[in-house]
Amino acid sequence: MPEAKITSDLKIPFIEMRNVTVSRNGKMILDSVNLQINQDENIAIIGPNGSGKSSLIKLITGDYRPRADSRNMVFKVKGEDRWNLFDLKGLLGIVSGDLQLDYNRDISGFDVVLSGFFSSIGIYPNHKVTLEMVSTVYEVMKFLEISRLADKLISEMSTGEARRLLIGRALVHNPHILVLDEPANSLDMKSHHQFREVTRKIASSGKGIILVTHDLDDIIPEIDRIVLLKEGKIFADGKKEDILNEEKLSCLFGMPVDIARNNGYYHAIY
Repeated sequence: MPEAKITSDLKIPFIEMRNVTVSRNGKMILDSVNLQINQDENIAIIGPNGSGKSSLIKLITGDYRPRADSRNMVFKVKGEDRWNLFDLKGLLGIVSGDLQLDYNRDISGFDVVLSGFFSSIGIYPNHKVTLEMVSTVYEVMKFLEISRLADKLISEMSTGEARRLLIGRALVHNPHILVLDEPANSLDMKSHHQFREVTRKIASSGKGIILVTHDLDDIIPEIDRIVLLKEGKIFADGKKEDILNEEKLSCLFGMPVDIARNNGYYHAIY
């Protein structure tokens, strides 16, 4: 996998939000959010369904825009409050269960990963594929231990295999941060374990990760910061050991939650 570029940019927050509010169809879905994310952080955003997790990711990826009438609102990416949407998406590698639904056609594993250079679903005649791109695809697939899937059609793969290919697609253009939006949905026990091991390998390589989930089992040991979202607001933000406790999670999910810890992982018991 291409090495993460660690530069002086790390001194500037990758994402900076102050008093950011987002409304859709007249409904407020994010309310006065204050959040700062650095390029080299591994962070998990946790909340129940409807808490605003996906809306926050869509804000980060530029699909949603903050309300301009919010008082003293600041929303910057790499210190800039104006940016091209295509350029912004080039800074991010995005993996989601919904993205996998777009690949319900006969596309080879190699072309799935290659399509990350073009932010497309598959490869088309107008795409100018270079030898460097091809070399990088092989490099990324080797890093993720999915080289055997290069010639296999994604429509014939298991959910776990396809999900790892989408990680390759997200990494191939060497993004600043990898965004995992509910990435383990619909994975069986073995595939879930393999997915976590791959995520740990990526985190150990120096790539920053933003993980969005409602399941504590998705949180790998390398993630050290937790943000809790509730009803569109930041409910808590801090170090993992300070945030993942029975009191905060019970309040977040509105039900009694006990926490078990094992080898750096946290598990909810309810």
